[in-house]
Amino acid sequence: MSMLINCPNCRTQLQPPPAARYIRCTICLAVTQVDQTYFFSPPQPPYSSAYHHQYQVPVPPVPSPYGQMPAGQPVGVHGKKRALVCGVLYRNTGRELKGSVNDAMCMKFLLRNRFNFPEASILMLTEEENDPDRKPTRENMRRALYWLVQGCQPGDSLVFHFSGHGSQLRNYTGDELDGFDETLCPMDYQTQGMILDDEINATIVRPLPPGVKLHAIVDACHSGTVLDLPFLCRMNRSGHYVWEDHRPRSGVWKGTSGGEVISFSGCDDHQISIDTRALSKIALTGAMTFSFIQAIEHGHATTYGTMLNSVRSTIYNNDLGGNYVTYFPTMHMINDRLKQEPQLTSNVPIDVYMKPFSL
Repeated sequence: MSMLINCPNCRTQLQPPPAARYIRCTICLAVTQVDQTYFFSPPQPPYSSAYHHQYQVPVPPVPSPYGQMPAGQPVGVHGKKRALVCGVLYRNTGRELKGSVNDAMCMKFLLRNRFNFPEASILMLTEEENDPDRKPTRENMRRALYWLVQGCQPGDSLVFHFSGHGSQLRNYTGDELDGFDETLCPMDYQTQGMILDDEINATIVRPLPPGVKLHAIVDACHSGTVLDLPFLCRMNRSGHYVWEDHRPRSGVWKGTSGGEVISFSGCDDHQISIDTRALSKIALTGAMTFSFIQAIEHGHATTYGTMLNSVRSTIYNNDLGGNYVTYFPTMHMINDRLKQEPQLTSNVPIDVYMKPFSL
């Protein structure tokens, strides 16, 4: 069953996930309590999937301009578990990072030792790699994103991890509520350009078939909706959360072809992420990556909700120093500023907050 409600402030139509208690309007930011007694039955979905029995899957989108494999040597596909791990330092650019490769190596160790991802199924793109095809250039990253979902089958588990710079560009198509596209910055972004959220969505989200699960962990500035997923879970410091409907008002579908995508982002679209020694006490790491891995290692990731809560608590409870993020009205103030706010986004309007976490 699905439910539509109107924002009492601006009358925008919203679709809260089942079991959600509150939903925030992304137009006027008003929070509405959800009355679970008013539902309507949507038309039968065009395919059967356990995750899609509760809502209507829109018709397939218009073909994307990003729908072709980038030129270059293709990478072989390996196994039911597959991961793309990117760490970008931006050497000699004036915008160097120190902890991105550390993040990538720690994520690879986690995937291999905690979740049994085979070595051959983890594609590493870092500036430490000797193979030029394994450098995190724009074309290599685009090719690797295609590799990640190539030939995926029901039961496959895919992971995309990125540690580096993120940015924003003005959007002119009307499909961004805040008027900006979010981007990831490859090592050569200053000459070759950035990778837009539209391309990331078209490459690894929309083609995903039923039975395939993709997790994204994005440790970058402005990364809250960098996969352009339709639904975002926002939690305050006390653990209360609301789901926001981020579907474009144009009606363009940004979800999958039946698969499931869940993304953990280091901060909101208007905020910045950092690398710091304040968490590990030894090496520079991205705050999001370190907190994500620690939640798993310490047994605090039994569900997606406990994972998000643990990540946020780690960041809140450590002094990362400096005014690293801008003010966001729905978040809690700490010493007249806000710390970086991790985000959880999903392609399906069900309450994944309570689902068991697993890669």
